[in-house]
Amino acid sequence: METPHVPVLLGPLLATCAPVAGRWLDGTFGAGGYARGLVEAGAERVLGIDRDPEAHRLAASWLDEWGRRIVLREGTFGELDRIAAEEGMVPLDGVVLDLGVSSMQLDQAGRGFSFAKDGPLDMRMSQAGESARDLVNGADEEALADILFHYGEERAARRIARAIVRARPVATTAELAEIVARCLPRPKPGDRHPATRTFQALRIAVNDEYGELVRGLEAAERALRPGGLLAVVTFHSGEDRVVKRFMQTGAGRAGGDSRHRPRTGSPSPLWEMVTRRAVEPDAAEVAANPRSRSARLRVARRLRGEARAADRVALGVPMAQPGRRASGRERGRTG
Repeated sequence: METPHVPVLLGPLLATCAPVAGRWLDGTFGAGGYARGLVEAGAERVLGIDRDPEAHRLAASWLDEWGRRIVLREGTFGELDRIAAEEGMVPLDGVVLDLGVSSMQLDQAGRGFSFAKDGPLDMRMSQAGESARDLVNGADEEALADILFHYGEERAARRIARAIVRARPVATTAELAEIVARCLPRPKPGDRHPATRTFQALRIAVNDEYGELVRGLEAAERALRPGGLLAVVTFHSGEDRVVKRFMQTGAGRAGGDSRHRPRTGSPSPLWEMVTRRAVEPDAAEVAANPRSRSARLRVARRLRGEARAADRVALGVPMAQPGRRASGRERGRTG
């Protein structure tokens, strides 16, 4: 078996959640690093979930070594409560979510996630549904700009969207990265690639990552036992903001409107914050894995009380508008 990828912030996560015991769920299984770490730290059993067929293919070579202590199911973490119930693992003692794209997805040019590796413009985690190529060539300029601004926090969203429309059809990651780079100042040494925010925004849109995140947080609230832990690792400010507000409003600590629609009076707290502020990787981890530099870990403990639906507006979930489909002339000739 190949040496497994070490997941980001695994040490701090295990230390914060110690003692690790009972039944845990890893909602973003990937290469299985968190699942193995949880079992080695004391978890009785770990249920992994992943929608990427490649994760299942790779796991087939080593999963049998762990017997029934690690079980992998196909699906999304937005349905983790249903999948855990089917495995007889509800209520759960802990849930781990590692958001965003995995190293093994970035490293495969054919998946189309990375501007550093030329490949087809795809970005689908499940290999089903609309691809980034479909979105880039099919959405109108206004819709593209909206996606880049809200999901990528790209200030030059309109300029980039206009350039994409003029250059269509766009088929590869290298083509898209070059289009974006021409719209922005040349980066200084050590700065991020100019296309970073654009690629992030398109990936989020293609995979409905914000919708999936909210569904996953709600599902964890339903599936965890009182005293169970929810640990979430984020990689950009937008998703970290949503996780922070979900946990803090659930703990009754956030100002403004609650994410819950109260029935009578104020709702009782459903969460207790374990991490006062986000845990960041130390210098040694960033040096060993530069992709970890933007990672943030937040942990909360489930309290007693009936789960409630989240309010996306109160959580600060970005709301990009889908817009209309481009005409054949706008898309350009693809044949």
